[in-house]
Amino acid sequence: QVQLAESGGGSVQAGGSLRLSCAASGFSDSRRCMAWFRQAPGKEREPVARIDPSDLSTYYRASVKGRFTISLDNAPKIMYLQMNNLKPEDSAMYYCAARTLPGCYFGLSFDVWGKGTQVTVSS
Repeated sequence: QVQLAESGGGSVQAGGSLRLSCAASGFSDSRRCMAWFRQAPGKEREPVARIDPSDLSTYYRASVKGRFTISLDNAPKIMYLQMNNLKPEDSAMYYCAARTLPGCYFGLSFDVWGKGTQVTVSS
Protein backbone atom coordinates (compact mmCIF):
# COMPACT_ATOMS: atom_id res chain seq x y z
CA GLN A 1 0.00 0.00 0.00
CA VAL A 2 1.46 3.34 -1.08
CA GLN A 3 1.67 5.93 1.67
CA LEU A 4 2.76 9.57 1.52
CA ALA A 5 3.73 11.84 4.40
CA GLU A 6 4.45 15.55 4.02
CA SER A 7 6.55 17.73 6.28
CA GLY A 8 8.29 21.09 6.23
CA GLY A 9 5.42 23.55 6.19
CA GLY A 10 5.39 26.64 8.36
CA SER A 11 4.98 30.40 8.50
CA VAL A 12 7.34 32.80 6.76
CA GLN A 13 7.37 36.39 5.61
CA ALA A 14 7.08 37.31 1.97
CA GLY A 15 10.36 36.74 0.19
CA GLY A 16 11.30 33.88 2.46
CA SER A 17 11.89 30.21 1.67
CA LEU A 18 10.59 26.83 2.77
CA ARG A 19 11.36 23.29 1.71
CA LEU A 20 8.59 20.72 1.77
CA SER A 21 9.33 17.00 1.91
CA CYS A 22 7.17 14.02 0.99
CA ALA A 23 8.28 10.61 2.16
CA ALA A 24 6.83 7.82 0.03
CA SER A 25 6.62 4.13 0.83
CA GLY A 26 4.98 1.03 -0.60
CA PHE A 27 5.53 1.71 -4.28
CA SER A 28 5.72 -1.49 -6.36
CA ASP A 29 7.14 0.56 -9.23
CA SER A 30 9.49 3.45 -8.40
CA ARG A 31 8.78 5.13 -11.76
CA ARG A 32 5.31 6.37 -10.83
CA CYS A 33 4.50 10.05 -11.17
CA MET A 34 4.60 12.30 -8.10
CA ALA A 35 3.34 15.84 -7.65
CA TRP A 36 2.54 18.70 -5.32
CA PHE A 37 -0.89 20.30 -5.15
CA ARG A 38 -2.19 23.11 -2.97
CA GLN A 39 -5.51 24.36 -1.74
CA ALA A 40 -6.23 27.73 -0.16
CA PRO A 41 -9.36 28.36 1.93
CA GLY A 42 -12.39 28.86 -0.31
CA LYS A 43 -10.49 27.90 -3.45
CA GLU A 44 -10.21 24.77 -5.52
CA ARG A 45 -7.20 22.53 -5.23
CA GLU A 46 -4.63 23.35 -7.89
CA PRO A 47 -1.56 21.57 -9.22
CA VAL A 48 1.79 23.14 -8.36
CA ALA A 49 4.51 20.91 -9.80
CA ARG A 50 5.04 17.33 -10.86
CA ILE A 51 8.01 15.10 -11.54
CA ASP A 52 8.28 11.98 -13.65
CA PRO A 53 10.72 9.59 -11.93
CA SER A 54 11.36 7.70 -15.18
CA ASP A 55 13.24 10.65 -16.72
CA LEU A 56 13.09 13.33 -13.96
CA SER A 57 11.17 15.65 -16.26
CA THR A 58 9.27 18.36 -14.40
CA TYR A 59 6.36 20.70 -14.91
CA TYR A 60 5.34 23.80 -12.95
CA ARG A 61 2.29 25.99 -12.90
CA ALA A 62 3.10 29.39 -14.34
CA SER A 63 2.77 31.32 -11.07
CA VAL A 64 5.55 29.34 -9.35
CA LYS A 65 7.93 28.82 -12.26
CA GLY A 66 11.35 30.21 -11.44
CA ARG A 67 10.61 30.29 -7.70
CA PHE A 68 9.81 26.64 -6.86
CA THR A 69 11.89 23.56 -7.60
CA ILE A 70 10.63 19.99 -7.41
CA SER A 71 13.12 17.16 -6.95
CA LEU A 72 13.23 13.49 -6.05
CA ASP A 73 15.56 11.18 -4.17
CA ASN A 74 14.99 7.49 -4.83
CA ALA A 75 16.66 5.78 -1.87
CA PRO A 76 14.79 6.47 0.30
CA LYS A 77 12.02 7.82 -1.93
CA ILE A 78 11.52 11.43 -0.88
CA MET A 79 10.12 14.20 -3.03
CA TYR A 80 10.96 17.82 -2.25
CA LEU A 81 9.54 21.19 -3.11
CA GLN A 82 11.98 24.04 -2.59
CA MET A 83 10.00 27.26 -2.44
CA ASN A 84 11.87 30.55 -2.73
CA ASN A 85 10.69 34.16 -2.88
CA LEU A 86 7.39 33.14 -1.32
CA LYS A 87 4.38 35.40 -1.77
CA PRO A 88 1.21 35.73 0.32
CA GLU A 89 -0.75 34.13 -2.52
CA ASP A 90 1.32 30.96 -2.03
CA SER A 91 -0.36 30.44 1.34
CA ALA A 92 -2.26 27.14 1.26
CA MET A 93 -2.34 23.57 2.43
CA TYR A 94 0.19 21.72 0.30
CA TYR A 95 -0.45 18.08 -0.59
CA CYS A 96 1.84 15.41 -1.92
CA ALA A 97 0.24 13.08 -4.46
CA ALA A 98 1.21 10.09 -6.56
CA ARG A 99 -0.13 7.91 -9.29
CA THR A 100 0.00 4.11 -9.08
CA LEU A 101 -0.65 3.77 -12.81
CA PRO A 102 1.57 4.81 -15.76
CA GLY A 103 1.50 8.34 -17.10
CA CYS A 104 2.66 11.63 -15.67
CA TYR A 105 0.76 14.81 -16.45
CA PHE A 106 -1.83 16.84 -14.60
CA GLY A 107 -4.67 15.78 -16.85
CA LEU A 108 -4.54 12.35 -15.25
CA SER A 109 -5.93 11.50 -11.84
CA PHE A 110 -3.67 11.09 -8.83
CA ASP A 111 -4.89 8.26 -6.61
CA VAL A 112 -2.67 8.48 -3.53
CA TRP A 113 -2.58 11.55 -1.30
CA GLY A 114 -0.83 12.73 1.83
CA LYS A 115 -2.59 14.59 4.62
CA GLY A 116 -1.04 17.93 3.77
CA THR A 117 1.23 20.51 5.34
CA GLN A 118 0.29 24.15 5.88
CA VAL A 119 2.26 27.00 4.35
CA THR A 120 1.48 30.55 5.48
CA VAL A 121 3.19 33.57 3.96
CA SER A 122 2.68 36.95 5.58
CA SER A 123 3.18 40.28 3.84
